[in-house]
Amino acid sequence: LKAERNDNTLKKKISIIAILTTLVTLTMHLINRITYYIATIDNLLNNSEGNFYEWRFGKIYYKKQGTGSPLLLIHDLNAHSSGYEWKRCVGKLAENHTVYTIDLLGCGRSDKPNITYTNYLYVQMLNDFVKHVINEKTDVIATGSSSSIAVMACNTSEEMINRIIMVNPTSLSDLAKSPTKRTVFLKWLIQIPILGTLLYNILQSEKYIEEIFQTDYYYNIEEINNMSVKAYYESAHLDSSHSKYLFASIKGRYTNANILHCIKNITNSMYIITGEGNPEQIETAEQYQKYVPAIETISIPETKFLPQLEKPEAFMEQINIFLI
Repeated sequence: LKAERNDNTLKKKISIIAILTTLVTLTMHLINRITYYIATIDNLLNNSEGNFYEWRFGKIYYKKQGTGSPLLLIHDLNAHSSGYEWKRCVGKLAENHTVYTIDLLGCGRSDKPNITYTNYLYVQMLNDFVKHVINEKTDVIATGSSSSIAVMACNTSEEMINRIIMVNPTSLSDLAKSPTKRTVFLKWLIQIPILGTLLYNILQSEKYIEEIFQTDYYYNIEEINNMSVKAYYESAHLDSSHSKYLFASIKGRYTNANILHCIKNITNSMYIITGEGNPEQIETAEQYQKYVPAIETISIPETKFLPQLEKPEAFMEQINIFLI
């Protein structure tokens, strides 16, 4: 009789645990759905004006504007980034160039498959896009860690890439960091359904993105446009926050690649634009110049990571000099 009571008590405890687990899971799912709704309600990244390139790993969103020599704009490789990054300068660029603004796979309006994202995956994507969509040798402007994609793509298909302009590229030492047990575990954790999505939503909240703009992206916080913050927030959560798969790969260091051997081999003209408000970026530019003295660098005053959004006129002055 005592054994039977113990058995009933155990069954009750298991039932309570199951009920609580279900309630917690449903609560997390509800929070994730509400986050998605709030983040995308403004529909700032409408895809009706653009096109889609049917790539083998998913559809790639891009927008084509202007006439003249081709110019490909690649935003920073980040889960909350998109072609919106070029919003304030693309019109001027389109006056003299056929401008292609792209959303990388896993970002913005492009597809976000549940795969491991690597630098070489993006190199393949970039080479295929240039070959099948642009279909001629193109100049490239890339921001942050996407600069490494442009460099690697040029190294593998030099005939398709012309000049490369890097905006605040990631340091060579950071790009050389490989996955560790800790970063691999973090990648696995973020990819877990519901729980991983909740963690991603916390790490990519609107408040966090606003703080990134204030600390890293802009020199003058008074210049920050609330619409830009909302566009980045929306980009991070489109397609039910499936950018978390790219985010997980970035945190796992799978998107890193040691490009030192590539950058030494490239004979193409390369330029670096940095924000003068971030001394670390200037040091990074000097690091690149150490290995390739031919690289030309320029710093834009009163800017940090996104001079193309913060000071588009000053940014365009430098671009026009480099693309003469």
